[in-house]
Amino acid sequence: MSVAILFPGQGSQKFGMGKRLSEKRSDIMDLWIKAEKISGVPLREIYWESNDNDLMANTRNLQPAITVVNLALWLYTKDYIKPNCTAGHSLGEFSALAAAKVLSLDDVLQAVSLRGRLMAEADPEGIGSMYAVLRLNAEQVETLCKDVSDNSGKMVRLANRNTPGQFAISGHKQALEEVVEKAQALGGKCIPLAVSGAFHTPLMAEASAEFSKYLSSIDFHDAEFPVYCNINGEPLSEAEKLRSAIKKQMTSSVYWIETICSQYENGVRKWFEFGPQGILTRMMRQIIKVNEGADSCFETIHIPNLEEADNYISNNC
Repeated sequence: MSVAILFPGQGSQKFGMGKRLSEKRSDIMDLWIKAEKISGVPLREIYWESNDNDLMANTRNLQPAITVVNLALWLYTKDYIKPNCTAGHSLGEFSALAAAKVLSLDDVLQAVSLRGRLMAEADPEGIGSMYAVLRLNAEQVETLCKDVSDNSGKMVRLANRNTPGQFAISGHKQALEEVVEKAQALGGKCIPLAVSGAFHTPLMAEASAEFSKYLSSIDFHDAEFPVYCNINGEPLSEAEKLRSAIKKQMTSSVYWIETICSQYENGVRKWFEFGPQGILTRMMRQIIKVNEGADSCFETIHIPNLEEADNYISNNC
């Protein structure tokens, strides 16, 4: 039975995340300190003391913070879990690259801190945003986005294929509002997302180009185990192919349904999620149930904090 490890991205933050684990392990506390120096953001103050939802959701703060939490949980448990592959949702893909030793921890922290800043600054006029769309299928959402884009001349696209019944659309606010109105008329439910721009669309092209320059300057290594990439859901192991894929990520849609189905088709039956909220675990169960059948035999394990990590280690290792 093959094993996959998964890492979440934005939206999985939680007040107090990572604090107890950092108090137990000095090397993990050092990761927080290093991330603060690189990002210039007082991450521990924001996530351990402020309990300010706006500050915690700010992409400039969130990207390095979630990455540190993801990697801290993995580092704490990696001697007891032997993965055959990995994947990360959007921002979480950088944690996956670190776990597979494609990028060093230092380069990952540099990358996500820069990515957070560029994405925060990408839309200073606030022309773009995102919505979650529920209760419709992919074909319906894609058709609505195409029709509105063609008729309005404003860009809107299906940006995140999260589950067969949960998608994110992204683009110009005016076009988004039209898609939302049409989606609701079809019985869909639409929820605005707390983001600062139209992520995973061509509206991120300028930020993506600058980010690509940084990615060209750092060392990528062949993966110790395959990384299933957001841009198409397929596994990659070669350094330069991974560099090329991650360069496209900021403007590409996130093919998460395809990622999980591809892992399943390649023999994965056990998934570990390292992150505070268990978002990917819940999404994965929906994906497998719909696409592979309700009787499929698989296991999901969510490790959100020190207590659950210790519990898993003591009961299984």
